[in-house]
Amino acid sequence: MRETYTSIDRSGANLPELTVSEISGAIKRTLESAFDRVRVRGEISGFKRAASGHCYMALKDDQAVLDAVCWRGTSQRLTVQPEDGLEVIATGRITSYPGRSKYQLVIDSLEMAGEGALLKLLEERRRKLAAEGLFSSERKRPLPFLPEVIGVVTSPTGAVIRDILHRLEERFPRRVLVWPVLVQGHGAVEQVAAAIRGFNALPCSGPVPRPDLLIVARGGGSLEDLWAFNEEVVVRAAAESHIPLISAVGHETDTTLIDFASDLRAPTPTAAAEMAVPVRSDLQVALLDFGRRLVSSSARQLNERRNLVEGLGRGLPDPQRLLLEKSQALDERVERLALAMRGWLRHRGAGLETLGHRLPHPRQQYRLAAQALEAQRARLAPVGQRLLVSRRQALDSLVPRPPSRELRHAGDALQACGERLRPAMTRLLMAKSEGLDSCARLLLSLSYKETLARGYAVVRGPEGVVQRANQIASGTALRLEFADGEIGAIAQTDRAKPRRQTPSPEEPQGSLL
Repeated sequence: MRETYTSIDRSGANLPELTVSEISGAIKRTLESAFDRVRVRGEISGFKRAASGHCYMALKDDQAVLDAVCWRGTSQRLTVQPEDGLEVIATGRITSYPGRSKYQLVIDSLEMAGEGALLKLLEERRRKLAAEGLFSSERKRPLPFLPEVIGVVTSPTGAVIRDILHRLEERFPRRVLVWPVLVQGHGAVEQVAAAIRGFNALPCSGPVPRPDLLIVARGGGSLEDLWAFNEEVVVRAAAESHIPLISAVGHETDTTLIDFASDLRAPTPTAAAEMAVPVRSDLQVALLDFGRRLVSSSARQLNERRNLVEGLGRGLPDPQRLLLEKSQALDERVERLALAMRGWLRHRGAGLETLGHRLPHPRQQYRLAAQALEAQRARLAPVGQRLLVSRRQALDSLVPRPPSRELRHAGDALQACGERLRPAMTRLLMAKSEGLDSCARLLLSLSYKETLARGYAVVRGPEGVVQRANQIASGTALRLEFADGEIGAIAQTDRAKPRRQTPSPEEPQGSLL
């Protein structure tokens, strides 16, 4: 038993002692030397992107799982962005992670595992975006007929931009703004989406004009080459564009998701330029044709209108004759108006004259008022004398004692009234005199005497003032009053014209010759 135990101890003592780090490093070196460069095909599972930018995932098939990592610098250059459920071919090297005793694949590049996987991913993405309504026909906007500025999103060094510019120059030269972008490889997705949004963000009145139409163009290529225009970021930027957008990616048989989101799809970049502008020579021919049709239609319409007016004019009376008739009627009304005005003035003048005869003359009124004032003054004079006598007698009867205060006040008041009586009467007479003068001026202005001074005369017959000629007969004695006096006159009317005698039926008819 002792010998066996010693043999066991001696055999174990021959193995070298290794630390955990040493054995982990040896395993790491063995793996990296044995699997320096490998290509692994599998389905991505558990994909996540850390805050540091590194990507962690697992590649699996139906029997095994292999952890994988893609460092930050490498992940930014990947042409295919990893997603869960995506079948890819990863190229890299096998190494171990001693911190967790795990081995993993460090990915250097990533590509789709065949065209079938790409088409499957493309179809799933198309269904997803279509369900959101990004491809609906209601969102499509009509293209402007003749845009002033055209924005082109493409590579500045390829043949695409030259084809577009050449085609625009042939059809209808327009101002073109080119936003240079990568159309393939790392960074193409972000640059294309930023270009579309950048054109939409330009102000309408800024130093750089805002395009009226956008063209996103790229030449033909494989499905992988055109994959940047299938990315969701680019498709959403095209759908959100407020400027009408034409997609011209690839050849006629190539189809990308941006074609569904754009307002119009062109089979080639050259066709996109043809859709953007019309042919100037065709427009000139159309304008000339429209001009000829406009001139001919205008001439035809003028002839029709002229014939219509001439036909209507033949049914109308002569305008000059109508004007002469209306002028004659106007002359008759003017004459009747003058006669009516003179008759009205004569009638009003006669009424004023009648009223004037009833009124006394202002001087006569002034004399009557003066006489009435003198009569009042004469009537009041004895009363004043009697008051003075009565005052004197009262004072004499009260000589033994001084007059009372009331009596003195009454005497003073009576004397003050006597002193105010004369100026009051003077003011009253002056006011009445001014009123009489005003009435006299008004009477003179309304009196027919002023009318006689302008050359008129008043005709008086046996019954008074004569207003109409048919009121007097021939031989009637009349009195004509003028401004400076009156004269007599005898009325003489026109004799009636002799009536035409009708020949007797018994008399023979005279000869006409």
